[in-house]
Amino acid sequence: MKTLTIIDTFGFFFRLYYAMSGLRTRDGKPSGMVHGFANFIDSLKSELESDYIIFALDSKGKTFRSQIDPNYKMNRQTPPPALLEQLPVCIDMIKQMELCAVEKEGYEADDIIASLVKNYKDKFEIRIVTHDKDLYQLISENVSIYSPAKKELYDKDGCFEKYGVYPEQIRDFLAIVGDSADNIPGVKGIGEKGAKKLLDEFGNLEQIYENLDKILNNRTKSMLIDGKDSAFLSKKLTTLYEYLEIPKLDGAKFPDKNPLLKITQTLKDYNLSRLLASLNVTSQNSELNFEPILVNDDEKLLEILKNIDSKTLIAFDTETTGIDSKTAKIVGFSFCFDKSRSYYAPINHSFLGVSKQISPKVAKEAIEKIFSTKLVGHNLKYDFAIVKNSFDINPPKIYADTMIMAWLLDPQSSVGMDNLANRLYGYKTIKFENIVKKSETFASVNFENATKYASEDAWITLRFYHTLSNVLDPEILKLGFNLEFPFIKVLLDMESEGIGMDINALKNLSQRLDLEIKQLTNEIYDLSGERFNINSPKQLGEVLFDKLNLPSKKKTKTGYSTNETVLNELIDAHPVITKILDYREVYKLKSTYADPLLKLAMQDKNSRVYTNFLQTGTATGRLSSKNPNLQNIPARGRLADDVRACFVSREGFSFISLDYSQIELRLLAHFSKDPALLKAFKDGADIHERTAISIFGSSDKDKRAIAKSINFGLIYGMGSTKLASELQISRNEAKDYIDRYFKAFTTIKEFLNSLKDEAKSKGYATTLFGRRRLFDFANATPMQYAAYEREAVNTKFQGSAADIIKKAMLEISPLLDEDRHLLLQIHDELIFEVKDEFVDSFVKLAKEKMENVVKLNVPLIASVSTAKNWANLKG
Repeated sequence: MKTLTIIDTFGFFFRLYYAMSGLRTRDGKPSGMVHGFANFIDSLKSELESDYIIFALDSKGKTFRSQIDPNYKMNRQTPPPALLEQLPVCIDMIKQMELCAVEKEGYEADDIIASLVKNYKDKFEIRIVTHDKDLYQLISENVSIYSPAKKELYDKDGCFEKYGVYPEQIRDFLAIVGDSADNIPGVKGIGEKGAKKLLDEFGNLEQIYENLDKILNNRTKSMLIDGKDSAFLSKKLTTLYEYLEIPKLDGAKFPDKNPLLKITQTLKDYNLSRLLASLNVTSQNSELNFEPILVNDDEKLLEILKNIDSKTLIAFDTETTGIDSKTAKIVGFSFCFDKSRSYYAPINHSFLGVSKQISPKVAKEAIEKIFSTKLVGHNLKYDFAIVKNSFDINPPKIYADTMIMAWLLDPQSSVGMDNLANRLYGYKTIKFENIVKKSETFASVNFENATKYASEDAWITLRFYHTLSNVLDPEILKLGFNLEFPFIKVLLDMESEGIGMDINALKNLSQRLDLEIKQLTNEIYDLSGERFNINSPKQLGEVLFDKLNLPSKKKTKTGYSTNETVLNELIDAHPVITKILDYREVYKLKSTYADPLLKLAMQDKNSRVYTNFLQTGTATGRLSSKNPNLQNIPARGRLADDVRACFVSREGFSFISLDYSQIELRLLAHFSKDPALLKAFKDGADIHERTAISIFGSSDKDKRAIAKSINFGLIYGMGSTKLASELQISRNEAKDYIDRYFKAFTTIKEFLNSLKDEAKSKGYATTLFGRRRLFDFANATPMQYAAYEREAVNTKFQGSAADIIKKAMLEISPLLDEDRHLLLQIHDELIFEVKDEFVDSFVKLAKEKMENVVKLNVPLIASVSTAKNWANLKG
């Protein structure tokens, strides 16, 4: 059965406006409704793909209901000017997109929708997009209501769950309770609960009045008698007219292409950069075809490149034998400086019958020439590492990374080449796995397939650059060139340094952990009375809750939950629980840290391990680390120091830790300008102790801990429920602590609320340096909405801290050489390895740069520690 989607247009527009009423363009035009509507249209294909779509419009002036009751809708206030200003823009968008809109003089959109439903409900599956409860009366076997706020479809049962009555009772329900928004009177004194009870007993309004004598509650009976005329008038007003002449559906076919392609000027006028980036918006990007050209002759390659110079914009990409830049070998490279053609130069292919390839000497000469231009790449950190390892060529002076540009535009969407090409242009790139067999590398791919695949990478990267540089806010693009792109070199140097491991210490640790695992395993078997796989949640759940009969949470299809929260709640219920928690800690240390680190260290001639830092791995801007994750090495726990002690400095060198002290709280003071908080930091006070005194009047260990939880919790958007859980206190106590905090620091509550309001009105939160994290409040479910509020607050602090430490790393990088290395960044901490004789002088210079990298309303403080192993680096 084909699908028809009908939009209750004005009701939908009004809801969009009020969801983002404060949003404005850069030149001050209100834009929340336009923004929300454009995003809705963009999501139609994925969320509400349909065969036909119709926008039902209210007519201007009075309708036939005003003749039934002159008071109908008379108490409605005039909409805000900002809403009225955007309404014709949105209506015009529908027309320009050539989407079907239906309007009937003297009738409301609801009546058009009812008439469409009557005509087509037996032929189509119909979805009505609305927030209006009146339209729930139309739900039937093939008709459902779609809530754009909750992104849920409501059928007959869904209607009952939402309102407590079935679709056929909606008119009767409204006839009793009324609707103040439309000035529908209802029966005075009877609310929703009473209406549901009456309809549950008698079915509809007529039966209620025919059975007044059976109503035992005299007050209810009296109100029904007094309100009879009003009730039946209200039912008449809420009854939809379903006999309008409606158009055929030929002009309502769901568009094949994104309708937003027809309103790109409106999108530009309203600064809808992200949507523009998803469209083919410029003439230079209108062609999706190009010529892939194989260049396997030295002279031909140099001839192609002879006319490029420092002003040439050229996209570059390498093809290699693997994804690890430290071990992968270069196979070839591609480049593109012309939208209609792209080139691939093979260097080290090894398939049977391979013909002539570019010589290493000319390959190096060609890459040096390419690196003298304005270079563009996608994930340049990888390509720079490959080129450095293969040809000892350093990164160019001027370059842009389109992966980082895409991340700056929208840090929560995928920035991989394949996904980005599909999102921006609907273009399907050639998949790597379609040309390279599982057991082989790119070196085994023949020239024809290699040229198509590799030249496409360079060509699409050049397209990315033109699109993204056009739609990114100029200030954010500037941030890319001034901070994010140069930062690639800092990460390259860190990754190439690695960090030293004490192999003997790692072996001893692994053996100790193995013995402890065996001991704990036997103790768990003895206490539980049987042998089983402790690492299997299913088997563990059966032992704990079926055999030992411990109190359990609700059982799911996959079995009992045995996560850490569940086990901690059972810690006093049976002695086996403590042993299981100990087992998990030790098992994780061995399997996640000791054994993998030992394996990696033994593979390196210098016993060093090398991580990969991801610049675009988080929405807040913080770096992440993988293979191995060195940002996640345990800092607490009884064996944490044993693991960290295995990380050691070179002979004659020391580790130096420079750690920003409470940077996020300092940013809270800076942004909120709270007098008490500013004074505390300027005085150099213990901020948690000062907070405890402000809340409780005095400070001790317990009060300081509570103050610390509140200080950091508020930055992460924590409420009283989360604080209560963290401190193991009642919600009322937690709320009281937070209230006392806001009384002590008078401007903070208002400031935190302003961050949420700003994110709702603008659609994004900003960091200190202007990076943006986008939030779609208009289309969020209640759970998403609350999460977005928390994340908007967190972005201001964590994101700004990420900006600051990146800039600090960039400014410290000129101080680094063969005697001074930056090894790790763990959020607010930098770990260096410096020759012993230079430690003092380096600390002085690096600390000064960290503390003066930005000017805040409070001092930035970096604490210093030096040691020969990581465990002894204490702040």
